[in-house]
Amino acid sequence: MGGGRPGAAGELSGDGPMGSATEVFVAHRNLLFTVAYEMLGSAADAEDVLQETWLRWAGVDLDTVRDPRAYLVRITTRQALDRIRTLRRRRESYVGPWLPEPLLTSPDVAEDVELAESVSMAMLMVLETLRPVERAVFVLREVFDLDYDEIAEAVDKSPAAVRQIAHRARAHVAARRPRGDVSPARTRDAIEAFQRAVETGDLRQLLDILAPDVVFLGDGGGLRQAVLRPIVGAEKVARVLTARWARIVAMSPQWAQINGHPALIFRDGREVDTVVAVRIDDGRVSGLYAVRNPEKLSRVEREVAMSR
Repeated sequence: MGGGRPGAAGELSGDGPMGSATEVFVAHRNLLFTVAYEMLGSAADAEDVLQETWLRWAGVDLDTVRDPRAYLVRITTRQALDRIRTLRRRRESYVGPWLPEPLLTSPDVAEDVELAESVSMAMLMVLETLRPVERAVFVLREVFDLDYDEIAEAVDKSPAAVRQIAHRARAHVAARRPRGDVSPARTRDAIEAFQRAVETGDLRQLLDILAPDVVFLGDGGGLRQAVLRPIVGAEKVARVLTARWARIVAMSPQWAQINGHPALIFRDGREVDTVVAVRIDDGRVSGLYAVRNPEKLSRVEREVAMSR
């Protein structure tokens, strides 16, 4: 690609402007990927955003850049906002519910409580309910702690407008974010109970761990069988799980850190078939997310680096 590819052999020597640009970009790459992923919910699209960010960064006169981190975040944010418009058109024709692309994350992501919460499947679903600029402002302020002036440059708004947007976005998210203890330990306990109940077909046990208003979403993307509409309510979800999921739960599940939280990976032989993550509210499963679209399962085989 034009300007060279970041990370290519010989570019990290620091010799000349291109070497310096590459060093700075690589040093911030994990952070930039995390920004783009939290705005888009798609690792594939986040990678495309990073490619566009690199193309623009490679043409910048570094002597004019006071704060490389803020500058790169600004480019990434603008590219992600442009990408959102494309994604929204694509999702209009998506078959069935759309879920974020699950990522196998390293233990350090889970140890950073704020980062783990911000990239969790449950929080990404909440962020999907924000307008694009609201989402950008919330992510940059609440997760990455950018000041309002920096965010204003990134989203092309005044600092005063950004403060108002941030206030509105915080209130919106606060009303919808998971309640109670959502620690990895509590999440794992809930998934273990869910797994036992589904494996045994114990409807009563399932009803005990499912919140009355639990929502079950399945994402097959039209490529694998999945529920085509959200299933709402503990009794309906329990019946679907015990009646239709016998084949999937018969597979040997593997525990994994998905998006900073415990989740289950089901394999059909050596191939990943389904990733199951949950949302916990007040100790009960209120959201059940089953990703089966094979185009979204490539990043649960090896860890994806994230930072803030």
